[in-house]
Amino acid sequence: MTDLKQSYTYKQAGVDIDAGDALVNNIKPLAASTKRSGSDADLGGFGGLFDLKAAGFTDPILVAANDGVGTKLKVAIDAGIHNTVGIDLVAMCVNDLVVQGAEPLLFLDYMATGQLNVSQMTDVVAGIAEGCRQAGCALIGGETAEMPGMYQGADYDLAGFSVGAAERGALLDGSTITAGDVILGLTSSGPHSNGYSLIRRLVSGEGHSYSDPAPFAQTSLADALLAPTKIYVRSTLAAIKGGLVKGLSHITGGGFLENIPRVMPDGLIAQINSGAWELPGVFKWLQQEGNIKTREMARTFNCGIGMVVIVSPDNSQEAQKILRAHGEDVIIIGEITDGQGSPKCTVRGLADTWGSATDWSATTGGA
Repeated sequence: MTDLKQSYTYKQAGVDIDAGDALVNNIKPLAASTKRSGSDADLGGFGGLFDLKAAGFTDPILVAANDGVGTKLKVAIDAGIHNTVGIDLVAMCVNDLVVQGAEPLLFLDYMATGQLNVSQMTDVVAGIAEGCRQAGCALIGGETAEMPGMYQGADYDLAGFSVGAAERGALLDGSTITAGDVILGLTSSGPHSNGYSLIRRLVSGEGHSYSDPAPFAQTSLADALLAPTKIYVRSTLAAIKGGLVKGLSHITGGGFLENIPRVMPDGLIAQINSGAWELPGVFKWLQQEGNIKTREMARTFNCGIGMVVIVSPDNSQEAQKILRAHGEDVIIIGEITDGQGSPKCTVRGLADTWGSATDWSATTGGA
């Protein structure tokens, strides 16, 4: 009698096609909730479509950005909270579009996991849809990959891709920034999506649990650290369309020192006064718990300012008015001055606000 050879299935190998189909059915209404002019926000095809003419553009320049959430995902996984990291994913892409003067139009996501958990991934996409609604862009498609052997346990990873547009000649390139211009800071909601490898090292190294009460907020440590990245699209677009903005800088990894010079012409210095605002509680806690030097804080975290807006002195008051009308907390944090060579950023502040004034006095060249 001949032994029958084992019959293998994809599910036995760790890939559940039925679970993938169930996820698509779950997220179709979430995608539909992001529908906007130019998109039908319908999932299921091989590619997403977008009609620029229907969106109101005449002679558009497309701007694209992609990003991820980084190791903040490990905090979400360890804490079992998955409905906010999708907002982070959208924010990290669309905030980079708007700094170039582009209106975010569409978004696509990529999710990879070792074993598909339909409920978990539905929560993630719910966050992505919420981020898209905040940014005014349509979730027009995505990809979910179940990859046993590549990811272990409950681990998953996210990547996002967004496209925006601006009419030809309307993009922001920072070329009109001059000495005397005012630097406005828009407050952040926390660390956003940067510095989480350091945060996780600190939490584990100092014996904390994500379920512990946060010493700096009326919530758990997990909820505080998972506060989603703020999306600055609607407020900054309003100021841009009012003709008030010369330059924008999304403050991500590298902080002020590395991000602000990226939008400035040569021969200028961004002079930031860190005494203009109080370091938020989460950053004070991180600095104290980790004995983190002030310059290390400033190069790792946004330290309370997630977006920088550069305007002329004549337009400063009107820009602040518009930004506040769209829900922003706006602080004058510095000014542009003359310098030499490549663009630079210098930060100085009060010793009782940021720690040692000697530690917090740094200059760097532009990227």
